[in-house]
Amino acid sequence: MYVHGSEVCWARDEFEGLFKQPPENAMQYLTDPKFMERTLKLPGAQPVEVLEAVYKSLVTDCPHSWADCVAWARNHWQCQYSNNIRQLLHNFPPDQLTSSGAPFWSGPKRCPHPLDFSTSNELHMDYVLAAANLYAQTYGVPGSTDRAGVVKILQDVKVPQFTPRSGVKIHVSDQDLQNSNSSVDDSRLEELKTQLPPADSSQFKLSPIDFEKDDDTNFHMDFIVAASNLRAENYDIPPTDRHKSKLIAGKIIPAIATTTAAVVGLVCLELIKIVQGHKKLETFKNGFMNLALPFFAFSEPIAAPRHKYYEIDWSLWDRFEVTGLQPNGEEMTLRQFLDYFKNEHKLEITMLSQGVSMLYSFFMPAAKLKERLDLPMTEIVTKVSKKKLGKHVKALVFELCCNDLSDEDVEVPYVRYTIR
Repeated sequence: MYVHGSEVCWARDEFEGLFKQPPENAMQYLTDPKFMERTLKLPGAQPVEVLEAVYKSLVTDCPHSWADCVAWARNHWQCQYSNNIRQLLHNFPPDQLTSSGAPFWSGPKRCPHPLDFSTSNELHMDYVLAAANLYAQTYGVPGSTDRAGVVKILQDVKVPQFTPRSGVKIHVSDQDLQNSNSSVDDSRLEELKTQLPPADSSQFKLSPIDFEKDDDTNFHMDFIVAASNLRAENYDIPPTDRHKSKLIAGKIIPAIATTTAAVVGLVCLELIKIVQGHKKLETFKNGFMNLALPFFAFSEPIAAPRHKYYEIDWSLWDRFEVTGLQPNGEEMTLRQFLDYFKNEHKLEITMLSQGVSMLYSFFMPAAKLKERLDLPMTEIVTKVSKKKLGKHVKALVFELCCNDLSDEDVEVPYVRYTIR
């Protein structure tokens, strides 16, 4: 049942199931009138699972302070690494036998053991600190890295005593899980529909978290490492270090060191040419290699395609530079952005997008256009994408569709919009 590294994959799924999917579903419930209709059409038990998560996000598990986030993290630790294991062992004791008389806990199935929480255990505290901060981020609650403060809060957290539940169905095979997913608890579904709060986004503001392995200050990898190693401890699996956890959680494809070194060497050769001031295209080279043959080949790069609007010639290496922060300290609004291109570049923007988010279009409904015209650009991006801009984001990339003064479509470079 367990292979090396599977506990890291489990922790990665746990991250998505705690800090990304529930906030996304909750915000869709609050902002999308058709969310309930779409959810009820989902197959099997999915409608109950989705609405149950929304209910928890907006009602039972909604924090109002940092202490609430710490309490949630502590109780979730208890559920995942102690209570769930105790329930599993209650249903399937260590000496359980199958119908054929063979030990149930044998072969690939490891018999787990529950953990007891301790504030003096560094791994336990790593989990609570990371989980509490991530949970706080999803609700816009200020977090903290003060371990002593967290320990003090934990002294007042009440953790319910574990009591084995009867009638709990634990899936021991994929077929059991499939059969369970095909059944629907209609009474619970109707109960959830009446218990959910009104779909009013002004009362709540949740921000889903996208996993980012390379920022060591965002608690993402802290959570993955702690969660996976606690899971490993449950099943007596050797712990995985941070580096290997990052490889697995980030789905990094390893490369042979010699190949990587050769590629980096070729890149450095081209960088040296740039530093030396070479301008001619034929000075630079594309490199192709296969170390197994071995095979090396070089060719002159193809010039980037050129485009033109009015008398301005440009390629993919060109861009518009727009400073979002104005001299008065306020950020440029959508109206000012459109006017800037009309006045400075004689271009009428017909469509404006950032990534997959459409921020403006000439065919946009009048009510929506009126709502956005006087909003700052970053606020529109956050509102449309439903993702909060990180503090590390210093600039945004906008794509434009434009008409010239003759009302003809013209291709133009992208915009680098500086916000900090």
